[in-house]
Amino acid sequence: MKALLQETTEGTQAVRVADVETPLPGTGEVRVAIKAASINHREMWIARGLYPGMSLPCTMGCDGAGVVDMLGEGVSNVAIGDEVVIYPGMDWGTNRHAPSPAFGLLGMPHAGTIAEYVCVPAAHVAPKPAFMTWEQAAATVLTGLTAWRALMFKGQLTAGETVLISGIGGGVATFGLAFAVALGAKAYVTGESEAVLARAMEMGAAGGLLYTDPEWRKQIGKLTGGIDVVLDGAPAPSYANYVRAINPGARIVIYGSTAGDKFEVTATGIFLKSASIVGSQVGDLQDFGEMLAFVGEHRITPVIEQTFPLAQAREALLYLEEQHSFGKVVVTV
Repeated sequence: MKALLQETTEGTQAVRVADVETPLPGTGEVRVAIKAASINHREMWIARGLYPGMSLPCTMGCDGAGVVDMLGEGVSNVAIGDEVVIYPGMDWGTNRHAPSPAFGLLGMPHAGTIAEYVCVPAAHVAPKPAFMTWEQAAATVLTGLTAWRALMFKGQLTAGETVLISGIGGGVATFGLAFAVALGAKAYVTGESEAVLARAMEMGAAGGLLYTDPEWRKQIGKLTGGIDVVLDGAPAPSYANYVRAINPGARIVIYGSTAGDKFEVTATGIFLKSASIVGSQVGDLQDFGEMLAFVGEHRITPVIEQTFPLAQAREALLYLEEQHSFGKVVVTV
């Protein structure tokens, strides 16, 4: 079969679409003929070798949607022909608050979804939302799940609260905005350009600030009136700018470190407001089911910026790296 293959850690230029062995499902597994997969910034870091537990060669991608075309022994709750979306993780474990040490994602270290076929546990597929295209379904998986867990489970966001979403335009931030608006929260965003902020306003954001403006810390408190929840994937440059605007009992949820790994925390700024700083990553199968149910109830669809065929999957990764602005990049198979 054809798949986006990574054999070295020399960057996105070195990955390629290649012929790899077509997988067969094991006991309790199903094989999914992929219709669409999406690309995340995660693939960029993996291509550069900036990911723990690298194991090469590996087919890339953790987002996927397709049709079940083969069943492994012992599978009874899934049928050939089912249209499904795929849970992106493996071996989460039983602790709802954090994954087990064995947890990993498709696309590294496990075989990924930017391929013609992938085999996963039967329990890890869910019905594709009927109102979504294949491209929309694939683009919902990782970023939708990550945003859902961060906002709803870790951040405990409720209707009427105020949430600040940093770096709007990225997949998790964009889903976070859609979820917050659908829930009835008041959402504010930061972004890299006026055009990006305008897109966020069209999606229902109540206001926004340019994170490229060194003075935005002076504006955020007046703009929001106080922040209950923060969704932040790049706290290194942003934390100091919003922390003085948080309300008592605020929850700052950090799901990434795309702009650096370290930032300074002042203890009094947290304990005097009884605030929390919590980490969040991906989500478990319960989060996955709850996210899909919410998406279905509110008919939420991802913003798709650009689509590429599988033969141009490397170009799709390069596009994300060099030209991406707002929404998801998708590969069709």
